Amino acid sequence: MTEIVKREPTELSPAALATLAADQNPAIVYLAGLSEGSRRTMRQALNAIADLVSSGKANAVTLPWAALRFRHTAAIRAKLADSYAPATANKMLSALRGVLKAAWRLGQMDAEECQRAADVGSIKGETLPAGRSIAPGELAAMMDACTNDPTPAGARDGAIIALLYSCGLRRAELVALDLADYDAQAGVLKVRGKGNKERLAHVVAGAAAAVADWLAVRGGEPSRPGALFLTIRKDGHVLGERLTTQAIYKMLAKRAKQAGVKELSPHDFRRTFVGDLLDAGADISTVQRMAGHANVTTTARYDRRPEETKRKAANLLHVPYRRRLPGM
Repeated sequence: MTEIVKREPTELSPAALATLAADQNPAIVYLAGLSEGSRRTMRQALNAIADLVSSGKANAVTLPWAALRFRHTAAIRAKLADSYAPATANKMLSALRGVLKAAWRLGQMDAEECQRAADVGSIKGETLPAGRSIAPGELAAMMDACTNDPTPAGARDGAIIALLYSCGLRRAELVALDLADYDAQAGVLKVRGKGNKERLAHVVAGAAAAVADWLAVRGGEPSRPGALFLTIRKDGHVLGERLTTQAIYKMLAKRAKQAGVKELSPHDFRRTFVGDLLDAGADISTVQRMAGHANVTTTARYDRRPEETKRKAANLLHVPYRRRLPGM
């Protein structure tokens, strides 16, 4: 696919594209319209595609996206289908379509060229969701690890874990929370999700108690406005800086190790949130809204009930195998 970088004289070269103002670079324009979490993911996708089609000579910013035609994007699709899981490949194709549309809007390719280049079908197939479910005992052990920590970090981390599980928050949603987003009296949290969509999460019972303990340490309005969750120095001093998504990963790794819990990720709490609600009999459409999923099929991927049904069915079969005696 190195032919992609061989263009007509009137088309943009990688060097010319790299010198374009930010508001004229299709990749930059496309990425600027995304949320922070999506921007990082889609930038990685575009970098991977650019590396693929240029044999490592270009990245998302320097690849001449306007030079792509259907023969190129069809080849990209085929390569992605061979190299990635369907969900990942389709996300990368979505990024490709987005940057092509940006190139058209910037006047760097006409509508017919854009439509043809973007007209590549999604890749069919389904894989199991990444990550794992968190057992009730594991959740309790991690909460105990936080409760047993008398420092401000113990209160903060306990509240974070409580919200990750009870509200099914994405890590980007969690770190974006402001103190003003939480109405303690109503037990309601305003969450800003993907695509600038807002939803309300209900903070009740143990989660409400955990957040209250953290707010008693953090301090509230008007003395300390800003982010709901703040950084803490090693000496226990609470700073005014917002936590990062990477800090959430590090915190969970620390608390999991203290609790004797095997490796997990922030998304595992979200996966468990959906699965536990469905197991408890919550309506899947309600769970979809609680999780902020755009499509109910995404919610259904985390439904453990069909697997439990299959497990019970498998137990109906009998395999006439006798264990070998020691020494045989």
